[in-house]
Amino acid sequence: MRTAPRPGAYTRCVARWLFPLHEWFKGHHSARLLRRLERSQWWSAQQLQQWQLARLRALLRHAGDHVPYYRALFARCGFDPEQVRQLADLSRLPLLRKLDIASARDSFKSARAVGLRPFATGGSSGEPLQFFLGRRRISHDIAAKWRATRWWGVDIGDREAVLWGSPIELHAQDRVRRLRDALLRTTLLPAFSMSPARLDGYVQQLRRWRPRMLFGYPSALCRIASHAGARDLPLDGLGVKVAFVTAERLYDEQRAQIAAAFGCPVANGYGGRDAGFIAHECPDGGMHITAEDVIVEILDGQGQPLPPGATGEIVVTHLATQDYPFIRYATGDVGALGTQPCTCGRGLPLLQKIEGRSTDFLTAHDGTVMHGLALVYIVRELPQVRSFKIIQESLLRTRVLLVCLPRLDDATRTAIVSGFQARLGAQVDIAVEEVEEIAAEASGKYRYVVSKVAPAGSLPLPGSPAGGQR
Repeated sequence: MRTAPRPGAYTRCVARWLFPLHEWFKGHHSARLLRRLERSQWWSAQQLQQWQLARLRALLRHAGDHVPYYRALFARCGFDPEQVRQLADLSRLPLLRKLDIASARDSFKSARAVGLRPFATGGSSGEPLQFFLGRRRISHDIAAKWRATRWWGVDIGDREAVLWGSPIELHAQDRVRRLRDALLRTTLLPAFSMSPARLDGYVQQLRRWRPRMLFGYPSALCRIASHAGARDLPLDGLGVKVAFVTAERLYDEQRAQIAAAFGCPVANGYGGRDAGFIAHECPDGGMHITAEDVIVEILDGQGQPLPPGATGEIVVTHLATQDYPFIRYATGDVGALGTQPCTCGRGLPLLQKIEGRSTDFLTAHDGTVMHGLALVYIVRELPQVRSFKIIQESLLRTRVLLVCLPRLDDATRTAIVSGFQARLGAQVDIAVEEVEEIAAEASGKYRYVVSKVAPAGSLPLPGSPAGGQR
């Protein structure tokens, strides 16, 4: 068991008192859960599986008794939670797809739900999903992320720079949130619009702030790294201890570029608001699954389980979702379970490979480079949108392919065009095309944000001709 460096006095105050108090006021129990997780990470594989089985049976009993969707599903399948004797019995239930949730959203709510809040996925899959989470589930995800943060010798309260783009973070910077971020020593750098002038500001802000940790999209951190390198403004002496990346697939060349630019290791994280905090990388390189809270299955095209090392679809059951259960949830991502334990000594199982989704950058008419999610968020919240694909043909034309039910009305269509033009430029022709189906790429894989415009002076993007295949 490794001992992390002792944090500074202010960080210890935040981690031990201020943040737990903040969580308590929000009705979360993340501090108590963290203490438990820091013990259970050293359990054996057998202990973890016994823990998973007990929690799985409790989740299934609750779902059958109190969640309308699962009460009906269990009746149709003849499934009895009391007959679950091993984790493999979970396979007797069908997979849960995004369309299942979208078509019966309210029926997933438990009659005993506490503190449900609406959420939505990032939409990079092209299938935006609106759902609900309770305080219990949020507490578990916060605790799991907190534990992974501490693996790297940093903690809540250390100076942090966050490059992010979610409207939840960007549109809620009210006075209370700004005060909280100041006390926790977190600064937010919006990752959507990354023009040269804004990147200049970000580099200067980082050089002044001297964060101990970074958090954000790997592509956004690479953009800053490239920009700083072109300006001959070194970032490797700021004292950054680790760069946490998530929300996109991390490519080897991105890891190398971020590590070289900031002079720190890069820690990959995998998960989402829907599936939860699934796995995180430790300093020894293992992508550890949060097995206390999450059961991960890897399935082939016929839904059959695959052995460790074999690549298939990642299916997740989150054990802390009694309020709004995600049971055998098909993430749409592809990966493989690890075949060997990690050298760090933790008993948590490993994800050996994650072939997740990623999004491209887009370039506005004035040259501003922005994250693809800047446009994804415009269409993902629309209830009639079932799937989409955004194709930037040129600086003057962008196509938006939409599968809608019901069809778009004129006002919604106009709102989409206005939203895209606000990001890309009023001169840009936005062609909104309703289609019956959105086909995969020739490779058989899907890309939902595609730009045929190469950002000037940028590193080749994954999926572009000069970059790696997605």
